[in-house]
Amino acid sequence: MALAMLAMSCFFLLSAHASSDDFLPCLSRAIPEQLLFTRSSPSFASVLTSSVRNPRFLTPATVRPLCIVTAMNASHVQAAVVCGRHHGVRLRVRSGGHDYEGLSYRSLRAEELFAVVDLAGLRSVRVKRRAATAWVDSGATLGELYYAIAKVSGRLAFPAGLCPTVGVGGHLSGGGFGMLLRKHGLATDHVVDATLVDAEGRILDRNAMGRDVFWAIRGGGVGGSFGIVLSWQVKLVPVPPTVTVFTVQRSVEQGAVDILAKWQEVAPALPDDLLVRAVVHGQVASFQSLYLGTCEALLPVMRSRFPVLGVNRTHCNEMTWLESVAYVYLGAHATVEDILNRTAAEDAVFTKATSDYVRQAIAREVWAEIFTGWLAKPGAGLMILEPYGGKIAALPESATPFTHRSGVLYNIQYMNFWRAAGEGASQMAWVRDVYAFMEPHVSKNPRAAYGNYRDLDLGMNIVGGGDIMSYEIGKRWGEKYYKGNFKRLAMAKTEIDPNDYFRNEQSIPPLRMCLIERINKYGMEFSRLCVGPAPLRRRVRSDDDRRRRLSSETTTCTHVANKPKLFCNKQQSTHVLNQLAP
Repeated sequence: MALAMLAMSCFFLLSAHASSDDFLPCLSRAIPEQLLFTRSSPSFASVLTSSVRNPRFLTPATVRPLCIVTAMNASHVQAAVVCGRHHGVRLRVRSGGHDYEGLSYRSLRAEELFAVVDLAGLRSVRVKRRAATAWVDSGATLGELYYAIAKVSGRLAFPAGLCPTVGVGGHLSGGGFGMLLRKHGLATDHVVDATLVDAEGRILDRNAMGRDVFWAIRGGGVGGSFGIVLSWQVKLVPVPPTVTVFTVQRSVEQGAVDILAKWQEVAPALPDDLLVRAVVHGQVASFQSLYLGTCEALLPVMRSRFPVLGVNRTHCNEMTWLESVAYVYLGAHATVEDILNRTAAEDAVFTKATSDYVRQAIAREVWAEIFTGWLAKPGAGLMILEPYGGKIAALPESATPFTHRSGVLYNIQYMNFWRAAGEGASQMAWVRDVYAFMEPHVSKNPRAAYGNYRDLDLGMNIVGGGDIMSYEIGKRWGEKYYKGNFKRLAMAKTEIDPNDYFRNEQSIPPLRMCLIERINKYGMEFSRLCVGPAPLRRRVRSDDDRRRRLSSETTTCTHVANKPKLFCNKQQSTHVLNQLAP
């Protein structure tokens, strides 16, 4: 299938005759004026910063978009893609604004012409209790998804991240894990369908995009490498009416080093209903837990499996699953309504982060050195340790692009914070230095990292021949995130976006392929894939041709049952595409 698609992939490149000066007039023919914000618009700055979580990327030197499209329906996204392709303007996509390197709204290349498609206006959640499924738009936050599910049924949940302000689109594109990871695995493991606008402006569902692309967007699509996912259908998971949470803090004087050394062996092997994570900051280790059951059932497990932590009944807090979401991230006094706030104050801080995976327990003396030599430094950051095992480890590495499964003990996130512009040099140096220190103690060949904790220090794309991002350069960072799955991701990219329209500093590059048949010395046929630049036939379609083609192809889900009505309005799609004519 990949080779057949490659043979047919003579899609037009960014037109040599088009001009970015015509991009905005093209948009204005299909998108209401009040949804377009150019650099000269009075509200441009406020719209740009509305969901920027890291002020580190809001400096005068930041390369900013030509405009922001605040899409309210699928046709607005289609128009942005069609106009962008025709007039030489690329797109970056933002759902919640939590991209660790800000690549959903900025570029590191001063010469790049790009616009931002902001999906915050596409945020509906449609839950079906009997089927235990939900359709959720990419612009919804995790908090909005969790709240909508719990309002339909207190016995259903979704296994995704802790932070309620994270956008669904980016989270699911990179994998997504949280307090339910050991019981139910990744968020992306539960995606059963999706709607995607591809580089041709077509709307594709799971069947239309094909097996390889559907596989790729579920964990390998961070930053919109394959297109713009508008909506996701997810399978919900059961939870009991009562769950138990606790937070137990232990200082170095109270034995934190020994407890943490023991934790890394115990936590990945606990019953799947129980997750105990650790946050290490200063001279204290905080152990946070979610148990899918009552305190009475939890205590015997902790006494027998992890007695050194000393958990007792006074530590237990029984509540609903939705209440636990607010409790774990926002604190004991938070309400469930608080998770609906898209602009939590604690998100707007300067940050630097990176990640590691641990497959063999780190020696006690190393933890002692971490506490005394690294966490005790002025301006030190923190380490967040998420235990794996259970369901997340049960699937094979090839099941989704997220490859960190069996054999992983835990994930480490190194993070540091500061409050004022102009600061941060020492805080960022701490992250980089402790990351270097940890090299002997973490995964190897490759040293693995989590794609949703994006870090440009791991490497960046460069533009190669044919104005295509280099696959060989991309491997340097891509195999850290995806290991052997990176090549399959690049092949999927070649199927859906062979000319690399959707790209950024860490997007998946296309993999040019050719099938070479040989007769070996024994007279047997064999085939191999070869990698290298392949000539592309430039083809610029006329506006009439493009409108005819897209008006027929943007309605692929019209007669498919259970698809959101938003994406199946043929009359509206045809009207929008007609408006794009000059």
